[in-house]
Amino acid sequence: MSTDYKDIKVIGFDADDTLWVNETYFRDAELKFAQLLSNYETVNKIDQELFKMEMKNLPLYGYGVKGFVLSMVEMALELSNNNVSNSTINTILNIGKEMLDKPVELLDGVEDTLKTLSKSYRLILVTKGDLLDQERKLEKSGLTDYFHHIEVLSDKQENNYLKLLHHLDIKPSEFLMIGNSLKSDILPLVNIKAKAIHIPFHTTWLHEQVNDDDTKNKSYKTVNSLLDIVQILN
Repeated sequence: MSTDYKDIKVIGFDADDTLWVNETYFRDAELKFAQLLSNYETVNKIDQELFKMEMKNLPLYGYGVKGFVLSMVEMALELSNNNVSNSTINTILNIGKEMLDKPVELLDGVEDTLKTLSKSYRLILVTKGDLLDQERKLEKSGLTDYFHHIEVLSDKQENNYLKLLHHLDIKPSEFLMIGNSLKSDILPLVNIKAKAIHIPFHTTWLHEQVNDDDTKNKSYKTVNSLLDIVQILN
């Protein structure tokens, strides 16, 4: 059964891995970290333990590069029994700085899609993570002018979206969210009776992955590219 988008007035876009590349840089950083600490444990084990550390620290640090770096430092201390060198800690900090200094690489069709949709809809950016880093990436992207509103959330759960829509005076039935994460960008919107379109990215953080039971009987559309959105809505 086809989805009816005729009531949609506002379209929300996720940022990381929907508009520009992000997760790839985290995977590269994880590999560098594991290789750096490989004298203490296998690369695979370090990767697993780092993820556990990130999950433990998530309520304290939230999402983003800075919390990731703090987790790497803490993991290095734990793996080395607090014997890790100052030089290694400095290298970890530099891995984080390199991530923050990465150029913003737009995904295919982003600007053309935003330019077209902004003529007929109000567009908002709905992302999560570190405020300063997200503002930096948005500025570098050159996409700021397409958005009527920009929101950096601490998390993307149903309540976060409901508060945002209420604040902006948007009915869920008038809202369409577009993003790469089923857990953060799609399922919460479906659950509050908004519309959602999923655009998978080639790599997904383990924390953002869902299983078949999570998506069972959930109504949303999956497309290959942002460019498909224009065809769907026209």
